[in-house]
Amino acid sequence: MLTGSKTTFKVRQMLPDIRERMLSQSGTNARSRDVFGLRCLPGECVLQRAVMVRKKLSAREGRGWLSGTLFCTHFRVAFVPQDAPKPDDNADPVLLGDHDVALASIEKVVVVGPNRTKLVTANSSLKFTPEELVLYCRDMRVVCFLFDRLTPDAQVLEITYTIAKTYQPLKPGSVLSFQNAALGSVEMKQFLSNRRRDAHMNWLESASDLEQELERCGASGWRVSSVNDRFEMSTSLPRFLVVPHKVLDTELKKSFAHFNEGRIPRWCWRHPRGSDLLRMASFQNNIYHEKDDIRNLEMILFGCQSSLCVVVELGEELPSPADIQLAHSRLRALCLGDISTSVSVPDDKWLSTLESTHWLDYTRSCLRKASEVACLLRGGHLTVALQEADDRDLSCVVSSLVQVMCDPHCRTQYGFQSLVQKEWVMSGHRFYSRINYHRDNDKEEAPVFLLFLDCVWQLWSQHPSRFQLTEDFLLALHDSIHLPLFTSFLGNCQRERCKRSQNNGQSYTPVNGWRDVLPPDSSSDPSDPPLPPVWDWALQYSKPRRERFTQPVPPTPPLQPLLNGNLNTNPDTHKLTDTVPGSVVLLSRGTFSCPANLLPWRSGSSGIYKKSHRRAPSSESVPGLERLLKSWSLTELPQGPASTSGPQGPLDPYEPLLPLLMGPCMGLWRECYLRGALHAQAFSNPISANHPHPVERLAREVQQLKDKLAQVSASTEENSPVKPAERRRPDTNLNQNTNNGTFLFPASRPHGPGVTRATPPPTSTNHQTSRAPPPPPPPAAAPPSRPSHRDNSGGSSKHTFLFGHSSSAEARPEQRYYPVPSNAKLPKSNGSVAS
Repeated sequence: MLTGSKTTFKVRQMLPDIRERMLSQSGTNARSRDVFGLRCLPGECVLQRAVMVRKKLSAREGRGWLSGTLFCTHFRVAFVPQDAPKPDDNADPVLLGDHDVALASIEKVVVVGPNRTKLVTANSSLKFTPEELVLYCRDMRVVCFLFDRLTPDAQVLEITYTIAKTYQPLKPGSVLSFQNAALGSVEMKQFLSNRRRDAHMNWLESASDLEQELERCGASGWRVSSVNDRFEMSTSLPRFLVVPHKVLDTELKKSFAHFNEGRIPRWCWRHPRGSDLLRMASFQNNIYHEKDDIRNLEMILFGCQSSLCVVVELGEELPSPADIQLAHSRLRALCLGDISTSVSVPDDKWLSTLESTHWLDYTRSCLRKASEVACLLRGGHLTVALQEADDRDLSCVVSSLVQVMCDPHCRTQYGFQSLVQKEWVMSGHRFYSRINYHRDNDKEEAPVFLLFLDCVWQLWSQHPSRFQLTEDFLLALHDSIHLPLFTSFLGNCQRERCKRSQNNGQSYTPVNGWRDVLPPDSSSDPSDPPLPPVWDWALQYSKPRRERFTQPVPPTPPLQPLLNGNLNTNPDTHKLTDTVPGSVVLLSRGTFSCPANLLPWRSGSSGIYKKSHRRAPSSESVPGLERLLKSWSLTELPQGPASTSGPQGPLDPYEPLLPLLMGPCMGLWRECYLRGALHAQAFSNPISANHPHPVERLAREVQQLKDKLAQVSASTEENSPVKPAERRRPDTNLNQNTNNGTFLFPASRPHGPGVTRATPPPTSTNHQTSRAPPPPPPPAAAPPSRPSHRDNSGGSSKHTFLFGHSSSAEARPEQRYYPVPSNAKLPKSNGSVAS
């Protein structure tokens, strides 16, 4: 296997028969095989292994190093810890373990030697024995393995070259080879074919699923149409569409030609106050519009409303897919760096470099546009139509964010999965082209879905108690999109997925018409493995990992009774518009306008384009979004019996979760983008793995200084000549600690029914004053604010907080702690308590 001199090594290409024989063992008929402690999938072949390897743990894993054995198969790079429990052969197979990396997720392999680093490719040759092996993944992870001195050099070199040769795609068909490696065995095919879908989730694929969604939203006046059942009207739209009741299918067929790719206005969601959210592509201006077509088009556009339709243009304010791809590439380079070239961004320029990537700017733009739409829908009795040129990228982002903001069901795990299924998978987002699994078409690549996940994380980080799903769920979905194993992402529309799954393989000829004949396409080969949906989490992650996907949240108050699909028990007193029937308004760049070419079939001189809204003179200079938010804040929140109370008033489930868009409020998704940063920076100089990272050394020095300060404070108290009073209870004044610190958060101050606000803080049993030396700080596990302790006379302790809502009687200067001079005498209290 090895050729060359003692200092130069090169590994030949391993023959297929050698690969099959290497480390193979019996038991292929079993559900899984145990090879040197590695639980292999059915049909999985181990290519190489290395013993006495240590893996560097991330911050989420507890940091440090974990000893074990490193494996390389034709599907993944697996690491088995030394003290790992023996795998159960009867358990269902899991594609990836907690320490595994799929070969399709690896972007590059870097080795670190004595004072040098090198990028390893299939044709590389090494002149040194690697000490560390660093795997850069497409999902922003950086996995580092350290080879022990006792690890044989042959194993180190062979597993390094095996990984470098196996992960690189040699041709577009390598994705199919990767799928066959994971799911192509007979046992795996049988196992996947017997798996059932989760019944708790609405998959939005059939007509009954859409009817169930209409019933959940209370959207009367809409129906499910099968006009696109054979994908004749539009190849990118799903088979079933939601259209108004009053539009027949024969009339609906004439409307597809007036929109790009035939993507007509269709229903997405209904707000409980009666507004409808639609999506559509841009109009075809070069098509002749007949009178019947115009009537049908306007009935579809207005839906069940007759007064106002607001067309929200998304192309002018939101980034293009090319901009998103460029920003994500810059963000990747900033967070991960490139240790093979020893290039890193200085710490004093890191934030400015982050700002120059424009990733956070694009996230802010999407959230701002979704906030505008959410405030419009809250007004009730109007139709909001999201318009994009092809209606397959940014409209998916905005429509999904609006529903996450306004619908509590979409903030649960099953509701969020149904939302992605409806607005992304079934609506024709080009997952296959945007993710670029084959890595052969960089022009179409753009992580639009990852931008949406970042926006959802921003909402979650600002309103964590309003979400049932957790950050672990978003992170798992972020990582799963980089694996070309799930049918949810291996297609640009439902038609392509149906062709691959052989459910709707059809061909058309002028003589025979549509026939259920499978076309001779390589993507429809019956020998291809059945691909599971991404929502089959039990196939991807262990049970402890899946249990962290959700968190308990208060139950959502039930919806009030719907009347004709409208919930408007407390109508707004401040209307945004005073409209006339048939008004169409364009919302672009935060302002309303009525351009003459908004609807191609309408004339600019027509009376229907009369300005359909009147603004107050005081609001003329206010930007559009601020005007919407101002009008929204002036209305009263609906007070229902099911409403719950929050820190700032009643929480109405129908009110949108408006994000804070100022600079300090928009954060970087650290657990996603920076989970591999320390691994990359630790070897950028390079630094030996036996020495701690500079950040770790700095943290240790800070901890040592804290320990010394605590010792000095303790010795000062012991050597004080003043006899200290009896120690107070730790809950008498939580605002004071050994460092005389002040809490920056409000505290709850429960008062009894007979307690007066002028009651002083309670003293100890011998009634000494509270100016004695302070007690040690309360335990770290205790909450920062506790209920006040009352004494015999019913007094309650007072807490002073910097941002607390305290009255003037509570802000008394004697409550602040001042150090007592060593020669001062403590006056004794008379033991009286104010009544």
